[in-house]
Amino acid sequence: MKREAVALDAQALRSLVGGEPLVSDWLSIGQASVNGFADATGDHQWIHVDPERARRESPFGGPIAHGFLTLSLIPGLLEKTVTLKQRMGVNYGLNRVRFTAPVPVGSEIRARFAVASVDDVEEAGVQVVWNVSLERQGSEWPVCVAEFITRHYF
Repeated sequence: MKREAVALDAQALRSLVGGEPLVSDWLSIGQASVNGFADATGDHQWIHVDPERARRESPFGGPIAHGFLTLSLIPGLLEKTVTLKQRMGVNYGLNRVRFTAPVPVGSEIRARFAVASVDDVEEAGVQVVWNVSLERQGSEWPVCVAEFITRHYF
């Protein structure tokens, strides 16, 4: 379920616990993004940044996105999927992360955000635990699953 132009507050977030996941739009993963991530992190492993060698030597048949690049897309996909009526939000952390399948360069991915819990925190805030599944178009398996924690202050 995609929620567009609906500003959610703490009560609305609570109403999503156990409900249908919110689904992002598809996002294309290009070689330029992979190369930029490699430059930002210093992870220039050839399976990510050398398309010719990756086609010849990797078991994936071409270059793949870094797992941590895939993971780092979650906050932005959430922001584009849910509008929160808040004065501030922060990424609080992750409890579990698994990279369950590769993301070949040129893939389209999207996220499913299921609200697992919403708990009150200080300063009129809430802590939300999201069960996130990133999927690749055309694949039956998710590429990443994570328990993502955010805090929102209203």
